[in-house]
Amino acid sequence: MGGAPMVSAATFSSFPVSPAEWGHGGRRQHGALPAFVLSRNRKGGAVMGGLLPLGLQAWLSPVLACPHSSSCKLFFPEDPIKIVRGQGQYMYDEQGAEYIDCINNVAHVGHCHPLVVQAAHEQNQMLNTNSRYLHDNIVDFAQRLSETLPESLCVFYFLNSGSEANDLALRLARQYTRHWDVVVLEHAYHGHLSSLIDISPYKFRDLDGQKEWVHAPLPDTYRGLYREDHPNPAEAYAREVKRVVSSAQAQGRQIAAFFAESLPSVGGQIVPPAGYFPEVAKHIHRAGGVFVADEIQVGFGRVGKHFWAFQLQGEDFVPDIVTMGKSIGNGHPVACVATTQAVARAFEATGVEYFNTFGGSPVSCAVGLAVLDVLEKEQLQAHAAHVGSFLMELLRQQKAKHPIIGDIRGVGLFIGVDLIKDEATRTPATKEADYLVSRLKESHILLSTDGPGRNVLKFKPPMCFSLDNVQHVVAKLDAILTDMEEKVRSCETLRPQPCGSPAEPCPSLGEWVVAGLLTCSSEAELQLFLSRREGRPNSLYRALSTWNPHHLSPPDLRSANQEEVPLNVGSLSCLKTEPHFHR
Repeated sequence: MGGAPMVSAATFSSFPVSPAEWGHGGRRQHGALPAFVLSRNRKGGAVMGGLLPLGLQAWLSPVLACPHSSSCKLFFPEDPIKIVRGQGQYMYDEQGAEYIDCINNVAHVGHCHPLVVQAAHEQNQMLNTNSRYLHDNIVDFAQRLSETLPESLCVFYFLNSGSEANDLALRLARQYTRHWDVVVLEHAYHGHLSSLIDISPYKFRDLDGQKEWVHAPLPDTYRGLYREDHPNPAEAYAREVKRVVSSAQAQGRQIAAFFAESLPSVGGQIVPPAGYFPEVAKHIHRAGGVFVADEIQVGFGRVGKHFWAFQLQGEDFVPDIVTMGKSIGNGHPVACVATTQAVARAFEATGVEYFNTFGGSPVSCAVGLAVLDVLEKEQLQAHAAHVGSFLMELLRQQKAKHPIIGDIRGVGLFIGVDLIKDEATRTPATKEADYLVSRLKESHILLSTDGPGRNVLKFKPPMCFSLDNVQHVVAKLDAILTDMEEKVRSCETLRPQPCGSPAEPCPSLGEWVVAGLLTCSSEAELQLFLSRREGRPNSLYRALSTWNPHHLSPPDLRSANQEEVPLNVGSLSCLKTEPHFHR
């Protein structure tokens, strides 16, 4: 059966179904679950096979009828592909068709790299056990990692996943500081454990909401409060962190850590302004907290200029804790936390040991060592810088040609292409991005989107991605965008309106007030309640305002748009202000 991998009956063993529904005559034969499988066909529909009892069929029918009900999300859900093999920067489906992989930063040095596969195989033949015994691999791996990091980061904890690494980093920070609160970046994602969902706005907004001990500013120079035309966005955004910290302290709260991806990925392939992290670290350290750099998506030479992405912030900047995952094992479950002696000793002082059954196993460390060997022997860090610069240049040429491309940002082989509906409002072109990704897949190019508006094309390919791959992918991108523009582009924007038709008039701020879209609260906050084009509630935007008994000061419309959710009120830069909005 094609499509998604099959799901065995064991997957459903925890479902609350009575024993009578399982087997013939109301009994489980030999105490086992019935032999049935579920799969999804290429159109996303469910397919049943084997001996699925009628009662269980009825119970599962609502789930099976909805292709989006599963928490396991596929790429290209309307027409998923079944990948059976990978090699280098290529993946192959069940029919043998070859796809260029532009998004798999887990297969860091290339899918199924022979040296990495060989290292795992040879060590598996010799020994694979836990780290309760002395073994050279774990010592050698820690030594090799230490050579890539600042000298103070000299204690290493080995784990199985990035989520485990970030969870441990959070524990280390709280134990060392004896504080609880955490400052994260808006739209961040740090893992799927409960402790990490709480510090991941990308997740908690759809679940239990933001905890009172979580604080989240956003250093986005494309859509945020301080943009590319600001003289010093790094300092300005760092002041926002200082303000957040001061506000928390005024409520009697204490900061344990500032937690950030060195290059926020889920947030839309964001590149924080240079100098931002050092300034933030000053404010966090003064508050008694530590700085945690999440390198899970972007470490190990991906940025080209440096081995670690946090090093883009300056040679003198050193985090207190660094977390690693994904690329560290090229697909093998390996992760690591690096920290200082001081933080580690505070953690040890609890008397509660840290032990991870498979973390630091001989096989995992052999794989990690092999990845480092390949990075060095094949000079993949320099390769990422060279190929990434070429990709950025070709994408900038496309930006000049296609108005749907609002921004090109990135470094090395970590690049985002921000698609917009309108240059003035920078409204995310979500549907267009989804369509583009689908068309690229038809051309056997695997790309995906990220960002709050799901409108940022993300390039995070295996590090062996070549110059020829770049030319091929960008040529296809150009052809598809050209075709899209012929179909949906108007004279001035990409909105689907007839050429020559009048543009939507921009509402004045006074009209917003009359419409009930703009109010001032007693807490001296300007609140803009915006709606989607189809009339459903969209989001609440807040921007600080100066309150006086008679008037409302003009709002900072860019800060009002810091949530990065599409605005359909026309060009904000063209909005007229009414007299009563001035002092």
